[in-house]
Amino acid sequence: MLINADFSQRASLTPEAHQWIKSPQNGVERVMLDRIGVEKARATSLVRYAPNSYFPHHLHPGGEEILVLSGTFSADDTHYPAGWYLRNPPSSGHRPYSDEGAVIFVKLRQMSSDETQHVAINTDDEANWQQQGNRNVCPLFYDEVENVSLQRIDAGELLFTETVHGGAEILVIAGELIEGEQVYRQDSWIRLPIDANVSIKAGEKGATIYLKTGHLNNIIGLDVEAD
Repeated sequence: MLINADFSQRASLTPEAHQWIKSPQNGVERVMLDRIGVEKARATSLVRYAPNSYFPHHLHPGGEEILVLSGTFSADDTHYPAGWYLRNPPSSGHRPYSDEGAVIFVKLRQMSSDETQHVAINTDDEANWQQQGNRNVCPLFYDEVENVSLQRIDAGELLFTETVHGGAEILVIAGELIEGEQVYRQDSWIRLPIDANVSIKAGEKGATIYLKTGHLNNIIGLDVEAD
């Protein structure tokens, strides 16, 4: 399965175009944003857990990155309400579930084999935010490959003021982004290729976004089955 699998091309999806597809597990649905592979895939998705739904315990050979967007996501005996950011390193495993229901943003098989540390950050804790220039930023992860953060952008502020050299991936958490006549509201996803030049700004109420940059210089996990 190939969905937005050419990383030299721009890709985007707005909530109006979301198609929720049943997963192999009852009560769990997905919006596939990009994907190479069937179930054992390099994938970026929105995943929706109905109340009292779960996946059996499983491993993540290429790691797993999660941002909880609504409800409460649980793994084994730990509960993560909306706002929590998680990184489960390659070869880690868990039993994910939700008692009350949840929607999460998930990236699978996209980590370096050098990653070994579990990351769990509460982005609703203001102590995890810092001022960087004129922008309020919650750093989530940084290495030589990628930089991941949540960012609050003031109304009318440009998202980028220079060429996006290593590519970028954006999920609108709150507010909206505007590019010409296109409006990207909450839960919109955008992937920009290497060396993209764009003019995207925050809407009149500003925006809070998930932002990953640099990662397309070294795309990981393209050796999965693409049937």
